[in-house]
Amino acid sequence: MSKKFDGYPAQMLFGKIDDMLGRVAVGIEAARNHLFSKQHPDGYWCGELEADTTLESDYIAIHTLLGTGNRRRLERAVPEIIRHQNEDGGWPIYPGGPSNISASVKAYFALKLMGTKSDHPMLERARTKILAMGGATECNTFTKIYLCFLGQYDWEAVPAIPPEIVLFPNWFWFNIYEISSWSRAILVPLSITFAKKPFKKIPAEMGIDELFVGGRHGKHLHLRWNERLISWRNFFLVLNRIVHFCEKFHIRPLRQRALKKAEEWMLERFEMSDGLGAIYPAVLNSLIALRCLGYSTDDPQVIRALDEFEKLGIEEDGIPDHSEPTFRMQPCMSPVWDTAYAMFALGESGVPKNDPRLVQAADWILSKEVRQKGDWAVKVRKVEPGGWYFEFNNEFYPDVDDSAMVLLGLDQVDNPRERYQYEVARRAIHWIFAMQCKSGGWASFDRDNTRMVFQHIPFADHNAMLDPPTVDITGRVLEMLASYGYSNDDAQVKKAIQFILSEQEADGSWFGRWGVNYIYGTMQVLRGLQAIGIDNHEPYVQQAAEWLRMVQNSDGGWGETCGSYDEPTMRGIGPSTPSQTAWAIMGLLAAGDTRSDSVQRGILYLLETQRADGSWDEQQYTGTGFPRVFYLAYHLYRDYFPLIALSAYSREFAALYGEGEVGYARG
Repeated sequence: MSKKFDGYPAQMLFGKIDDMLGRVAVGIEAARNHLFSKQHPDGYWCGELEADTTLESDYIAIHTLLGTGNRRRLERAVPEIIRHQNEDGGWPIYPGGPSNISASVKAYFALKLMGTKSDHPMLERARTKILAMGGATECNTFTKIYLCFLGQYDWEAVPAIPPEIVLFPNWFWFNIYEISSWSRAILVPLSITFAKKPFKKIPAEMGIDELFVGGRHGKHLHLRWNERLISWRNFFLVLNRIVHFCEKFHIRPLRQRALKKAEEWMLERFEMSDGLGAIYPAVLNSLIALRCLGYSTDDPQVIRALDEFEKLGIEEDGIPDHSEPTFRMQPCMSPVWDTAYAMFALGESGVPKNDPRLVQAADWILSKEVRQKGDWAVKVRKVEPGGWYFEFNNEFYPDVDDSAMVLLGLDQVDNPRERYQYEVARRAIHWIFAMQCKSGGWASFDRDNTRMVFQHIPFADHNAMLDPPTVDITGRVLEMLASYGYSNDDAQVKKAIQFILSEQEADGSWFGRWGVNYIYGTMQVLRGLQAIGIDNHEPYVQQAAEWLRMVQNSDGGWGETCGSYDEPTMRGIGPSTPSQTAWAIMGLLAAGDTRSDSVQRGILYLLETQRADGSWDEQQYTGTGFPRVFYLAYHLYRDYFPLIALSAYSREFAALYGEGEVGYARG
């Protein structure tokens, strides 16, 4: 039988391949030059990390509470909020998504705080939609507490977050180290605010009484009981009532001790960090907590926290399709992550390992190695610190995913400081092995953070109370370990593979915790399995590849919306994006699919949508913060993932047909 290539007979095969590889070479060169153009003079990359309007809404509300803030920034946040309003009047948490009750209430309130009247047509539409969704009582806990700060919700109706939780010993069934690191950083300062209950009176016309179905006060503001009398939700609601009873009658014998310990815990983690946890909600909550504890606005700790908070802001004089100047906030910054991926993508594309720009990037990232023990060490004792965090500075919170990706990036560089880089890598790998969970998988920041019952705690409705092991991180760790000489004969690797196989969905895909969604998870697993030496003819590998081929769009690309987290039947469904198309191609190539029409069409999609400057456009959010609650658009995903996919395609086809691999020419 003659081979076929996209419908061409065998005698035309090599001419077609040459044409395709030629186009791929041009695309790689353009993408490579574009990515290098975004490198910072200090050697790192850091793209914008875009989120939803809740950040701008909270920015306005919190500066209103504290009596601080740059008036220009506050005013510029208004058009940023307005431009994301849905046609139905509400606000989504990702582009094209349905209106979300918490985001909508926050946006409505923020606009009123900035002077928009309730009879404005925009707010009338918003109010109608909010009431149709159940009103303000349907918001999540964090939203309700922020409303309490400005007198728009009743403190006794919100889930209790008593600071006494910091006093629970580490051996106790529930303690702060049994919840995720990000929840820990958010909740400890929030517990201080719960204890102090800050309040600022605002003019009545700025209030949101009109957003409550059934009135502003009453029992309907409280959380509803589970219909099943015996349930974990009802158990925790009983505890919640007890705490509120003790609050009401001042039965708090350990309160001052708890507040002192919470304050010390928080201040300790300010050090070597871009603010508490280096993430928006934790930094914001720490600001309020400091003021609640009596710190003045000119106190160095408050000034520092406020500076870190404001650094997350981005001002623009105008954006496409919107002429007004705007201001938006990032949830954090991603220089270590972006730099690691940029190094990897450039190395995969053929940039020499001794290129000065890669060496400079490696030196910068080596300077970010974690050398102090953080929260992870509570469970993982007698292990030398190592690895990396996500942001510029976040010493207490290195994570496995970043650490594995940095090691993959460093493997693309021949550093003159070879011995030093080797020692750093050795420490990181040792730390990653120590972080492996009992199940065989890896989580992000902690080991065995898996007590699922805590998801029923009333204040856990942000859907991120825990940090369980995930297949996407585990797949990346396997890929990294293979680069450093490990194989599927190693005991810990075998355990990781078994974890991955136990998590495969019936249709062959894998869930993606940190990227949207099943396309991301499936790609990460397939690359990890291929790298570590698993035969790509295994049925589970081929089933995954077939799933990827099945969900390809008619335009040749792949896409999946954040809605797949709410409705699993939506997995693999959505408008094509450059990053998700790249993921699918990377997954298929890892599964040994180098001949199918799917891969060729995917490559053509990337080539045809590439801009003249070598970049790609991508409006959809393909990054995941908290599934079903918070999503992200990594602005560099659209640049380095297509470059990786094109480079992998070039390498596979060069090997398959005996052609020379796409070379490197300095742009």
